[in-house]
Parts: sequence; C-alpha cells; structure tokens
Amino acid sequence: MTAAAGRLCLLAALLPLAVPLEHDHREETDTYHVSVGHLFLLSCSFADSGATWERGGSSNTSLPAGVEVRDGLLWFLPVEESHEGEYTCKRSNRPQSTKRKFRLSLSRGECPDPSEVLSLPMGSSGGLPCKQTEIFRLNTTRNVRWMKDCHQVQPEEDQIIVSEDGFMRFSPASLKDSGKYTCLIDISLNGKKYTAARSIQLTVKNEPPDFFQELHILKPQEAVILVQNENTLYHIMSRLITFFAKNNINPIFVLNSHQRTGMSAELQCVAIVGLSEDPEILMFWTVNTTLTEDYEELSESWKFIINRGVVYGHSTLSISKVLPEFLNVPIQCHIGSPVEERTGRAWLVEADHSALYGYVAIFITASLVILLLPAVFFFKVDLVLGYRTLTAHFYKKVISDGKLYDAYVSFLQPKSPSVAEEAEFALQILPEELERQQGYSLYIRGRDDCPGEAIHDAITATLRQSRRLIIILSSEGTSHDLSCQCENQKQLLYEQTLGLHDALMMNDPKVILVEMDGPVDYRLLPESLQYIKRQQGALKWRKVFMRKNSLSSWLSNRHFWKNLRYHMPSVPARRHRTVV
Repeated sequence: MTAAAGRLCLLAALLPLAVPLEHDHREETDTYHVSVGHLFLLSCSFADSGATWERGGSSNTSLPAGVEVRDGLLWFLPVEESHEGEYTCKRSNRPQSTKRKFRLSLSRGECPDPSEVLSLPMGSSGGLPCKQTEIFRLNTTRNVRWMKDCHQVQPEEDQIIVSEDGFMRFSPASLKDSGKYTCLIDISLNGKKYTAARSIQLTVKNEPPDFFQELHILKPQEAVILVQNENTLYHIMSRLITFFAKNNINPIFVLNSHQRTGMSAELQCVAIVGLSEDPEILMFWTVNTTLTEDYEELSESWKFIINRGVVYGHSTLSISKVLPEFLNVPIQCHIGSPVEERTGRAWLVEADHSALYGYVAIFITASLVILLLPAVFFFKVDLVLGYRTLTAHFYKKVISDGKLYDAYVSFLQPKSPSVAEEAEFALQILPEELERQQGYSLYIRGRDDCPGEAIHDAITATLRQSRRLIIILSSEGTSHDLSCQCENQKQLLYEQTLGLHDALMMNDPKVILVEMDGPVDYRLLPESLQYIKRQQGALKWRKVFMRKNSLSSWLSNRHFWKNLRYHMPSVPARRHRTVV
C-alpha cells in the first residue's frame, strides 16, 4: 500500500461515511424528521434575494401560520402538527428556474427520528456532528445536549468530548456505541425559550481497521530550524538586551533565534503507528546518515503515546551542544515496522546575520547621534575652529576667490570722546588679534585709505574686495553722534548702506555686528541693520572685558574672539594670494 493510498484510507476512517435519507437536488424530495414543539430552520442551499418559499402538495401554496422566511431561511416557530408536509424553494432570477423540494415529517417525543445514518469501524476514533449549522450561526446564548436512545449522555463517564460547535467525539468506537443519537440545542429568542433537535443513527461495524497499521510521520517534514552563533554576535546582543531590560529601555532590534550553535537543542519526532503498541516498531535518528551513537553530544529516546484511541510514536533527539557539523546536513527521524519504514527530515541552518548587523549598526548610530547632538550644539564653535585648524595642515593649496581682504571694518571716526572706545577697538585691539595672531587681512578706514582718493569710489571698490563687513556699534555713538551729519558719518552711512545692500541681495559680503559698551538702540539705525540683528544676532564687547588680571574678563574675551573667528572666513586671504 502506498503512502498516498494510506493517507486516503486514514482520512476515510476519520471522516465517517454518511448515508443520508435525503439529498438530491433534482426533483426528488429531501426529508427531515422533527418533533412537534421544537424550533426548526430549513435552509435552501442556493437561497438568496431571488429565492421564494411556498407550501407544496396542495392547491394552497401560502405558508401556514407559525412559518416565516428570514434571510432566505424557513423558520418554524415552533413546529406544529399542521406544518407537516412538503415545502418548495424556488429561484427564478436566473436564466433557468431552479427549485428544491423538502418534506417535513413529524415525530412524537423529545427525540425525533433520525434523518441520516452514519457508520464507523470498530476501534476507530470518530464522532458525530450536530447537523444544525443554521442554529449555531444565530448570535444567541445556547446549551448543547446529546442523548443516546433518548437518554442523556454523560461526557465524563462515557469518555466523550463535545466541542463548541456541538461535535461529539468518542474513541475508540465499540459495538455498544451503536444507537440513535440526538443533538438538542436550547436557545432563547426574543425572550422566548426554544429547543432544536436533530437525530443521527450510528452503526459501529465489526471490521478491523487494517489501514491504521500504516506508519505516518506527522513531524518533522523538511523542517528548517534557524540557529544563532553563540560565540560571536549572540553574546553582544544578549548583553545589550540585558542592559536595556535593567534600564527599562525598549531596544529597536529583537533576537530571533530558535537554537544557537554552541548551545543545547532538542528535536521532536511524532508518527502515527496504529491502534496498538506494536513491540516490533522501532524509532531512531541519524545525522547525515550517521547514527547518533557516534556523537557524545547526541542522545535520543522514544515512547508510545495513546490519544483518543490512536497510538503515536514520540521520539526526542537531545543535542547537548550544537556543533558546526550538525549544520546544513539532513537530520532524519526513522520509524520502522516489519512491513515498512518512514523517514522525517529536519535541517539546522545558521541564521543570516546581515539584517541583524544592520539593526545593530542603526541602533548604535542612532544612540551616538542622540548622545552627541547636545554636545555638537554646545561645542559647535570649538568644533568648527578645530576642523579649520586640521584642514589647514592637510590642504595647503586653496582656490582663490579674487578677494583682497578678509574683512572691511566700519566704525565711526573718533571726532568726540564718546566714540574713542570704538576707535581704540577698531584700530588697536581688532588688528592685534585678527591680523597679527590669526593672519587675517583687514581694511580699516582711517588707517588704510589713501589721501586725496575719491572716497565713495574707494569704499565701493574695497567693499567688493572684502569677504566680511564688520560693523562696530556703540550705545553712545548711536544716541549722540547721529544728529551731527559730519563727513565721517556720511562716509559711515554710505559704506554701511552699500555693504548691507550687497549682503542682503547677494549674501556677499557677510555682515558681523559688534556691540560695544552695553545695548544698542536699533530703532535709531536703518531697517537693514535691524533685520541683520534679528536674523543672526551680534557679538558683544564691553569695557569690563579690558580690565587686566580678571578671570571673568579673560574668559569673556576668549568667548568673544572664538565667536568672531567662527564668523570670519575659514581661510585667510593671505593664503589665497600665496597659491601659485
């Protein structure tokens, strides 16, 4: 007997043969036996919106009282003696008219006559369906009871199991199980209690189920089991997960392994062997055609298990340590009898770590970004200045942008003591730091302009040759000296107007605002300066910063110069001019 034929026989035994007294969709009549006083629902298999029901067997085709159609079903609420007879279901909305005939036969007593006959071979495991699908589809509370020959069945005493859908299973079947079985369902509809019942005649035949002797392996059947490498990635991942668990952190990756190389593992084998424990049946394992006895890491055991009359063989292969030679080779479970042998196969395959590596890399990168973002923001100026210093050593040649000066310094000329601080800062302090210490080239009006040249033309040409425009502002110079339209202020106004126009329209030169000696009232200044202030702010220089032997003064000066260098060009103009 082949394996396919054996499986067909097995299914034939587990699904009992039904010998219905009705079921012919032609002109023959299907007969249903029901009891008076019971709820009954009659279903037409093709019932839909185009189906109609009528009374048959007489000239009056209207449905009797107590019978109504709901959702294509014929409801008897409940069955009365006048309801006995024929009923026809028609469907006329198709090209060819279709109809089915049913006959309702009344029975006396709680258990109606059987509507069909089922047979089971003795010793097999089987069951009986409740045969009331329409009732179970109702969304209502119900109680299912089974009776044999109209006597209550006790599941505990008779070793039977009743499922939620009313299916009653018992094993193994014996001759005494033959009889009339009735499934009763107690339900409540619209506040009224009803009982529905269907009966089945069961016959247990004294025939030996020889087909159960065929061996059938349930598992494994070409099973693939993923394993992780304990010596590499798993240690790292396990420690990370332990750390996250202790700190109540949910990691963005998950360990998804069934077994691990270097760790223990266990494989299961289950097979159907028949209805009895045959001492001649044997189960054993091989690894790539090698018996497990050749490996000290392998041990196996097996036993019989009886479940609902069927005998199963259950074998366990225990692996104390998953070795590399156990990977990617067939691990087979063998079960044999004097007649035949069956084999189930499993594979241990090392998991692909590429996706896991990607998750780890993403997680580490995301963690570093989250940790470093505040530091980068706080130390942004220092990082940029450090980067400029490093690149200055590695990249000697710089492409020239055609500019002669790194910054054009604009300030009010010292015609009064109120702006002397601005002049001292512009003519002495600023050049000392930026030119002598940092190597920048500055154009300072009043120091670098030539006598007798056209002032406006010189300012225009020099601003176009400068990469930055440093505008020095003070509270005193803004509040007192703007009322005096002297020549210096006209030049200051012109250079600032021209420089701000180019800065706003072409972003060249970029503007650096420096405030001296307290806050500056920008309401007295042009709107373009107010806009620059709102967009990028201003650097602050106060008199207290120039006091010597003061730690706060030194720190404040240091902070001011770092921010000024940050806003200056990364490469001084002198380096541009030295490139050949």
